[in-house]
Amino acid sequence: MKSTSPVPARWPEGSLGHEAQRLRRRFAEAGVEDAGSDAHALLCWALNCDRSYLLSHAEDPIPPGARAALSEAALRRENREPLAYIVGEREFWSLPFRAAPGCLIPRPETELLVERAAALLGDAESPRIFDLCTGSGAIGVALAKELPGARIVAADISETALRLARENARRNGVESRFEAVRSNLFEGLPDERLFDALLSNPPYIASGRIGGLMPEVARFEPREALDGGPDGMCLLRRIIIGAPSRLKRGGLLILEMDPEQILPCRDQMRLSRAFGEPRIRRDLAGRERVIETETV
Repeated sequence: MKSTSPVPARWPEGSLGHEAQRLRRRFAEAGVEDAGSDAHALLCWALNCDRSYLLSHAEDPIPPGARAALSEAALRRENREPLAYIVGEREFWSLPFRAAPGCLIPRPETELLVERAAALLGDAESPRIFDLCTGSGAIGVALAKELPGARIVAADISETALRLARENARRNGVESRFEAVRSNLFEGLPDERLFDALLSNPPYIASGRIGGLMPEVARFEPREALDGGPDGMCLLRRIIIGAPSRLKRGGLLILEMDPEQILPCRDQMRLSRAFGEPRIRRDLAGRERVIETETV
């Protein structure tokens, strides 16, 4: 393991504050973007405490029982394994979600899908919602919490993802309105009933770009949850083609994608004549991220 620079003597050696500084420097030298935040997060996880406790007890020694777990976790993060996989959790829509290898980690930008669906379906009494390529179930579970009358069908080709989605539905108390099914897009759905809305954050990264992503993504997250084919749009095209047959008239289609894919997807929707005029929505960083439309 490569050596790290000495830690400035602000806190007593072996204290929580000293360890936070030491981890921050190790992570920064390993190329971790949010080195300080991740150092605090690992300490909080190892001690089962919140950040305020950590800051107010910075001079306290590290409990002996936490040292081994913290040491192993720090090595994993230094190797660029995602923090969410190490601590086993990721927050999404202010809800706790279990995270585990073999399943894509929920992203903040995907909350835009939930926000738009909740706004557009808020007056519906009991909307039936299709969460396609559900992964950890983040979109469907969040909507089930946000819309108490909603019933969710969450589909994925990965059994690993579906097990995690069911666990997250139970954890957030919506399992009675959340059905997770194995499906290759529209193939394998349990019945022919139509949906009021279809939402999807499908794999949309071009195959050739995956190797150039951050190590946390390229080396650790499942390729099948990332790879959208040569131009990243293979699944997006299939969803746009298949969605009208699974949606009620006036049913919502809301898709997340790379900003570079927005205009080609909009053009495909227009050419299909199955949808109204597509609307483009920007994420918190100002990037065009989501298209929404309705069937006609």
